[in-house]
Amino acid sequence: MYVGWKMKTHLLTATPETSVFKAREMMDEHRISHLPVTDGKAGLLGIVTDRDLKEAWASSATTLSVYELTYVLQKLVIANVMTKNVITATPDMTIERAARIILDHKIGALPVLKNGKLVGIITTTDLMDVLLMALGLSDDTKRFSLLVRDRMGVLAQVGQLMQQADINIRSIMTVPLVGYKGIWQILLRTNAGVYEKAIETLQQGGFKVISEYVEDLTPFMPRD
Repeated sequence: MYVGWKMKTHLLTATPETSVFKAREMMDEHRISHLPVTDGKAGLLGIVTDRDLKEAWASSATTLSVYELTYVLQKLVIANVMTKNVITATPDMTIERAARIILDHKIGALPVLKNGKLVGIITTTDLMDVLLMALGLSDDTKRFSLLVRDRMGVLAQVGQLMQQADINIRSIMTVPLVGYKGIWQILLRTNAGVYEKAIETLQQGGFKVISEYVEDLTPFMPRD
């Protein structure tokens, strides 16, 4: 999946001259936490976040009355509080690369540029939605996992067992098991109606299935 497939394209933006007070109203009304700042022609100049506005509020509120605070915030503009050196993405960037950038830089969103113009934005909420979609989470499915060694053909073996049992895999994901070199988790999700049958099928095929949280993983480790 690529950023361009998941980014929001109907953007709410501000200009450097937009007041901090107005920006706060815009973000509250539309329930957003990031407001790209443009030149009015899709040229990205910066970004302002909910945290930026809270800090502007707090610093002004320490010495001013409510009336004075309102007046100051109406005069204070986005240019005074926005981040100018913005980390961005492109539509053809992979979702996992965007997630890595967001995590490494501890930010909440990436404005998306194409040919130097702002065309979208992707946020941590969008990335969480991708994760849930990849995991196949829905009310009519259930999940279980297998611990396997990193070897060629193990996914094909699981798929063959499911196919022979006429069970459709709704989603499948592989992740390394932290702290156990060479051991991977296979996370599978099937329709709730065939959940027990899927577990039994894999157990008969030689796999040890984890269907609930356990602290000790030793009994579920794959045999050599």
